[in-house]
Amino acid sequence: MTGASHDVRRRAGWLPAEQAHLEAWLRGRRERLADRDPDQVLHPAVAALRDVIESDPVLRMEAHEMIAQVPSTGDYADRHLESVEELLELIDEVVRSAPEWGEEQMVMTPLDGVLDWTKSTPAGFAFYRDPRVNDAIREVLQAWCTFLSSPESADVIVDAPGGWRSDAARRAVGMDQFEHDPDDARWGFTSWNDFFTRRFRDGERPVAAPDDDAVVASPCEATPYRIAGGVRRRDEFWVKAEPYSLDEVLAGDESVDAFVGGTVWQAFLSALEYHRWHSPVSGTVRRAWVQPGTYFSEADAQGEAAVLPQRSQGYLAHVATRAIVLIEADDPTIGLVAVVFVGMSDVSSCVIGDGVEAGARVSKGDELGYFQFGGSSVCVLFGEGVVESFGLGAIPQAPDEEPSPLRVRSHLATVRRADD
Repeated sequence: MTGASHDVRRRAGWLPAEQAHLEAWLRGRRERLADRDPDQVLHPAVAALRDVIESDPVLRMEAHEMIAQVPSTGDYADRHLESVEELLELIDEVVRSAPEWGEEQMVMTPLDGVLDWTKSTPAGFAFYRDPRVNDAIREVLQAWCTFLSSPESADVIVDAPGGWRSDAARRAVGMDQFEHDPDDARWGFTSWNDFFTRRFRDGERPVAAPDDDAVVASPCEATPYRIAGGVRRRDEFWVKAEPYSLDEVLAGDESVDAFVGGTVWQAFLSALEYHRWHSPVSGTVRRAWVQPGTYFSEADAQGEAAVLPQRSQGYLAHVATRAIVLIEADDPTIGLVAVVFVGMSDVSSCVIGDGVEAGARVSKGDELGYFQFGGSSVCVLFGEGVVESFGLGAIPQAPDEEPSPLRVRSHLATVRRADD
């Protein structure tokens, strides 16, 4: 696939690094449909998505067209889909299973893999922005999340090919860093989501300069993507230059004024990394909420089929479902900080932690919540003139460099000190 080395989904391990491996995985999925019981009915949530498509002539047209059309970027060796019926059956198979381990053909976000072709067509751009489609997909994702939180979903945590207890998977995950029971058949995890939201062992991720309020900590274990300064209240976030538009990122919240002219730092989370969130500063929570948004929508910048997700990272911070936490820092030179946790691809449930609400006190490094299964991104917003410098590990890497995540609770930025 042209530009695959720039594709955030591939750099983060959500999809295979090579397009050929995704194609092989999809062929296997499609071949399995031949053995599907013809009398098997669709999961109720998938059937509801079918009914939404069939209830409106425009949606029905877009659904058929996004399969008939060929993505205008990317070297697709095979046609991924032949019909809407096949698409629905593939979705149905996904919501009844948990992701398996694989060194080459691993697809950590299988629903994203199934929809990959459709998302990057002109009809797909319109289809996935339709509120009715998003409502129906939300139900599909919630149904899948229910399965991934069930004991049955833990069956992939086994010491076998495709299992997460295999030696290769253990090394890739760095399991020794995480809390688990090595003697238990499922490492002590009760479900796939329990495994996905695993915690580090005590001492694995110390808080950067815990007694220095001028040092801001990374809220996630994430690879730096972009730093933008002088951000505006409103901007054309959908264009190729990918500016941030504060009104949309913060969903029209009254806090927008505090960030006009300020700085946005954004990073993306790897499929195999830690998916819990932590406070970047010590202070008081002003507000915390989950903002509903789109699922699987991508940017078609300036009329181009900008299907490579590096052109959609900033876009998704404005339109995707996301958790927004506003914290008034103890250090008055910092003031208000916004942390935006963006759900991307597959389940991507944004779960704000118990007690993280208006008036709650948090210390730098305290847990704020977590992503349940799915691809994800994070933004930290600062006011104008607040940031003095970013830590070396927080600087985005060149697209051709091997991505390296900034460790959670490590040095993200240094802000102006009160006596400067």
